[in-house]
Amino acid sequence: MKSRLLLLTALCCATAHAQKMTPELLWSLNRVSAGYVSPDGKRVLISSRRYDVSTEKGTTRNYFIPVTGGKKSSYNGAGDKNIFQQDAAVWYASDEQSLYRSTDEGNNWEKIGPSVPDADNMKVSPDGKYLAFSKSVLVKPTLGKDIYKDMSKTSAQIYTDLNYRHWDTWGNGTFSHLFVKPVGNDGTATDLLEGKQFDCPQKPHGGAEDFVWSPDSRKLLYVCKKQSGKAYAISTNTDIYAYTVSANTTVNLTEGIMGYDMNPLFSPDGRYLAFTSMKTDGFEADKNDVVVMDVATGYKRNMTAQWDETVGSLRWSESGNSIYFTAPWKGTEQLFEVQVPGNLMSRNLPVIDQVTNGNFDISGIVGETKNEIIVSRTDWNHAAEIFAVDKENGAMRQISHENDAVYSSIRMSKITKRFIKTTDGKEEFAWVIYPPDFNPAKKYPTLLYCQGGPQGALSQFYSFRWNFQLMAAQGYIVIAPNRRGMPGWGVKWNADISKDWGGQPMDDYLSAIDDISREPYVDKNRLGCVGASYGGYSVFMLAGIHNNRFKTFISHCGLFDLKSWYGTTEELWFANWDIGGDYWSGKAAKSYNKFSPSNYVQNWNTPIMVIQGGKDFRVPIEQGQQAFQAAQLKGLKSKFLYFPDENHWIMRAQNAIVWQREFFGWLKETL
Repeated sequence: MKSRLLLLTALCCATAHAQKMTPELLWSLNRVSAGYVSPDGKRVLISSRRYDVSTEKGTTRNYFIPVTGGKKSSYNGAGDKNIFQQDAAVWYASDEQSLYRSTDEGNNWEKIGPSVPDADNMKVSPDGKYLAFSKSVLVKPTLGKDIYKDMSKTSAQIYTDLNYRHWDTWGNGTFSHLFVKPVGNDGTATDLLEGKQFDCPQKPHGGAEDFVWSPDSRKLLYVCKKQSGKAYAISTNTDIYAYTVSANTTVNLTEGIMGYDMNPLFSPDGRYLAFTSMKTDGFEADKNDVVVMDVATGYKRNMTAQWDETVGSLRWSESGNSIYFTAPWKGTEQLFEVQVPGNLMSRNLPVIDQVTNGNFDISGIVGETKNEIIVSRTDWNHAAEIFAVDKENGAMRQISHENDAVYSSIRMSKITKRFIKTTDGKEEFAWVIYPPDFNPAKKYPTLLYCQGGPQGALSQFYSFRWNFQLMAAQGYIVIAPNRRGMPGWGVKWNADISKDWGGQPMDDYLSAIDDISREPYVDKNRLGCVGASYGGYSVFMLAGIHNNRFKTFISHCGLFDLKSWYGTTEELWFANWDIGGDYWSGKAAKSYNKFSPSNYVQNWNTPIMVIQGGKDFRVPIEQGQQAFQAAQLKGLKSKFLYFPDENHWIMRAQNAIVWQREFFGWLKETL
């Protein structure tokens, strides 16, 4: 009896403790994904990953679940093998010695050839004869020990061109090259980029989506920016190349399209090739369109040219008559469908239909059944789960329920939409997130959230760091405005931030916090401002122009001084387009003089916490150091939170929890 009472007491205490989201509870959530729908359309293979914070290791469980919902069945048919490809009729896996094939969804495996040491991103051709893979290759000796063979212990690194470091990694002379080889024991691998200082997949975040086999297995298409050094650092001109296996020849399919060409996908019958495309070199946030090419003739048609939005991910329908894609839409990410005409040269405009609509994000397209599209979905109260979308009316059914137990023990945040009049007479949309126990008769401290990008969508994403559910659960109202620069409100609204970083977007932020401050439940004397990347820049900028609106600031990896940032950041195409170019030739004088937060430090008068990653080469460490040093020398209450082993993001579990504890500790102390 005593043990039972102790158990009931523990359960009651746990339930009471779980009435609000905490950093620890957030990191206990399962992270759900899916990438395979059975050929009969009856089952989905789900992966659920959970992290042990004490060890910082993740454990993944795989299981099948009926598309109609119901009991799930565990799957571990691969054993110690790594499944790298799951086609409808055949799966492929590998271990350190061999490649394997399964024709019964991984229950039984047949050895088909040797593995490739150090291979990444493997893909077997549809006919099963060839393996494509990427692998790191030393092309240009850069390390002192590679140049001077008798100096094996030297730590020297020697560079003669730009792009010498990227994201969080210094160049060591190696590049990711794409190879093709026969699956069996016979034949050597062909390096498609032999001797070239090019990467495929693209760095830093490209993967297996950067190359695809043609349905007839004759060609391998791949994405590559065939530039190096300074040319690479100032350009976004990736192209899609077609390599013919039998002839060992390569053709550029997108020559003359000067921006990003990415995500090549063949239609089921191989007649068409679809890909995403931007037209402007150097503009990484240009309008992203869906282009379809007739494989036989090479004729290309932009399917979304007349559509006033930008495209995210895409997938062919099983029929091959249409393409599904995701796109930012009015503060969310929704699912759309564009019909592909039988004749690409038809004069009729392509028909684009919105499939889903609601206060959520469609965060990925998994597959398709006869009547439904399988997707992953998030909102600010729920991490990703798998849903089925009715093709006809967009109605949604939840398939996976990996985090229901946690959600049932906490109260959800109320989330509302708000439209705000800007200083130039436009209408600005904002999300407002309220504490779970919100009482309009009380007054609450309120946070202005500043989004990064600067052209990143502020939609219903679910972040394990910038988590609005977690912020609201600590007793804060959060206002998250879709200021100038956000996609989902037309191409012009999205583009208007470029070369005006510290101008109208700052007015948009101030309009948002002023508008919400008129509500009786907002404590005007307890306003905070937080953000990362461009959002961190916004925090630094607003600290110099806020006219005593805010009581505290938190900036993560923010740009503080535009001149020193231009001299140390790696992707110069971004700085050239958004700021206007270098600071010494006068072309971008307005940006460097008027829009650099360092020029407004004399007005800083508010406590500020600065967070910085030591391996952040996008916004290097000196930005955070300068801001903290300026605050200290001005005598302001300030804190420098430094993660020497993190980049622009916080990746490690314990670092993430420390980040959140410090974040909320600072707010509690200063707000």
